[in-house]
Amino acid sequence: MSAIQRIALVLTIIGAINWGLIGFFQFDLVAAIFGGQGAALSRIIYGLVGIAGLVNLGLLFKPSEEAVHRDEPNPEVR
Repeated sequence: MSAIQRIALVLTIIGAINWGLIGFFQFDLVAAIFGGQGAALSRIIYGLVGIAGLVNLGLLFKPSEEAVHRDEPNPEVR
């Protein structure tokens, strides 16, 4: 997993936690920290989380390394 994918995953997790807080407690943590939903910094965070979700969407279609290695012939097995 590349550094960009790891950063995207962290941002996606932050977004998921924020949505959980909104759903269960009607509390928007990002808005509370950065000055409300309309604040520029909050909107930047929301945008970064959205972009991170799109980056992570690509992980759904990427073959796992385990499956790739399983399909390759093993030179040690005869």
